[in-house]
Amino acid sequence: MLATQRQHRILQELDAEGTVRVAALADLLRVSEMTVRRDIDALDAEGQLLRVHGGATRAAAFSALEPGFGAKSARETEAKRAIAAEALTLLRPGMTLLISGGTTTHELAGLLPRDLALTVATNSLMVASALEPAGDGGIRTVVLGGQRTPSEALVGPVTVHALHTLRADLCFMGVHGFDPKAGITSPNLLESEVNAAMIAASDQLAVLADATKYGSVGLAGIAPLSAVGTLITDDRISTGSAGPDAEGLLRQSVGELRLAPLPQHWHLRPPNDPRTPRPTSLPDGQTPSATALKGHDA
Repeated sequence: MLATQRQHRILQELDAEGTVRVAALADLLRVSEMTVRRDIDALDAEGQLLRVHGGATRAAAFSALEPGFGAKSARETEAKRAIAAEALTLLRPGMTLLISGGTTTHELAGLLPRDLALTVATNSLMVASALEPAGDGGIRTVVLGGQRTPSEALVGPVTVHALHTLRADLCFMGVHGFDPKAGITSPNLLESEVNAAMIAASDQLAVLADATKYGSVGLAGIAPLSAVGTLITDDRISTGSAGPDAEGLLRQSVGELRLAPLPQHWHLRPPNDPRTPRPTSLPDGQTPSATALKGHDA
């Protein structure tokens, strides 16, 4: 078994159990404990797990732990693509957009049409790199300054000051987690401050977050769900570990809930189940669509 295959299996066991032991993994994979330790060290360096004495635990188990962009971009790729495609329906010609850091917003940046005369201000280095320089029919891009984070976002007082001088029609925001009680949150204190400033500088807020982020609570709060005009997630929200009440709670909390449908085989298991297939691309010619569910103004 190749190292990448072993590491993928380790992450599957970790997602299913929450913690894993070196000895148990060695028996499961039929390799030495030294080999397992090397694999855990490699995954720890990538931010995909946290190495502890005798084994490893999920990185997401710690509210202040912030995985790197590379580690996050490999997760839930199909859901992010479907959510980003649905977010395009909120666009209007000539809009000024604020786009936060995150892997789902990065997916959105790559899909933004170049013929709507959009202006995009962002604190994400990855979002900025996905946008072509403005030309005839291009996207005018403004990069906010600040301190670089593991998720390739720019944060701090420089970023907040820049946001105080801007006004946007719509803010697209990626978040660490969304929860009916905790609202939208981040593991990074400085990033949560920047995201709150983005909300204040925008007429409308659209949060882009896949269903696995429901119930996740980061160290720092950004805003209550009542501040969210549109929440776009995927349609596993009522079929996973969150339970059938999650969709109803969200509709009562946000202005509008939109559910991007995923291929049927994704619904066989809950969103956090590592055995759920993870296709890497849509069939040629297919574009994800979504069902819009109106919520109640809070």
